Amino acid sequence: MSGEIYSYLFPLLFKAGAKDVYLTNLIMKKNRPAQKLSVLCTQPKAEQLKKIIFQETTTLGIRQFKVERSSLARKIISFKSSLGNVNIKAAFYEGEMLKFSPEYEDCQKLARKNNLPLRKVYQIIKQEAAVQL
Repeated sequence: MSGEIYSYLFPLLFKAGAKDVYLTNLIMKKNRPAQKLSVLCTQPKAEQLKKIIFQETTTLGIRQFKVERSSLARKIISFKSSLGNVNIKAAFYEGEMLKFSPEYEDCQKLARKNNLPLRKVYQIIKQEAAVQL
């Protein structure tokens, strides 16, 4: 299947309710290179997503299985940095903050506003937030 098909397929799958869509390179029988399409979704969305995959790809079969997901509690925190206001996504386990990350869109705006590389904005905000949060 042409790789160009994937750029058409992925938005269709996301629009139909896929949580994640990704490709994995692999070697099939007779040492033939191939790509495995993986689509993560909730059970109610599975049938519609299978229909799209059968209609839009060359596949003749789909392997389907259930998985469990564990996730951390999340919270958006408004943070005043030296560069400006930014929302920070914080993740908690049993009430303890384990990790945090500044929102991309906010950092992008601050990079433009302060005429700094985006990478530098992330670095400054992470350093300041680590001390204050």
